[in-house]
Parts: sequence; C-alpha cells; structure tokens
Amino acid sequence: MTQAIRQDITVQKDHRIYSPELKLGDRVEVILLFNQDENKKSNLRTLLGTGKGSFSSQEEADAFIRRERNTWE
Repeated sequence: MTQAIRQDITVQKDHRIYSPELKLGDRVEVILLFNQDENKKSNLRTLLGTGKGSFSSQEEADAFIRRERNTWE
C-alpha cells in the first residue's frame, strides 16, 4: 500500500533531507515543491493585465463597463 508523508522542512548544510518516519533502506518516491524566495510577497496587482482578455488598469476596466452600459440603452 502506498503511504504519504507531508512535512515542511529546511534543507540542512549538507543538503540532506531528514524524515524520522523513514528507515535506512526504505524505497521512496520524492517530489519536492519549494519556494525560491519565501520573502517575496505576491501581490494581486502584479497580475493585472497578464491574462487573456483582462484589463491593464482600473480605468480601462471602468471605460469598458461604461461602454457596455451605454449599449443597453
């Protein structure tokens, strides 16, 4: 049966990863997910204008909404 262990760890000086649940000789599959810069805070403003069909500014979005509302009348 496959089991999973999830841990948040810090890589040590010798670049080893330690898990007390594992014994010497255990066969494991390793998947590493890491943040290169944990101190860099993500800001939703950095996403403005990056998606297909999105607006690059609030003014552009407001203008689009105004044009749409004008077509309703």
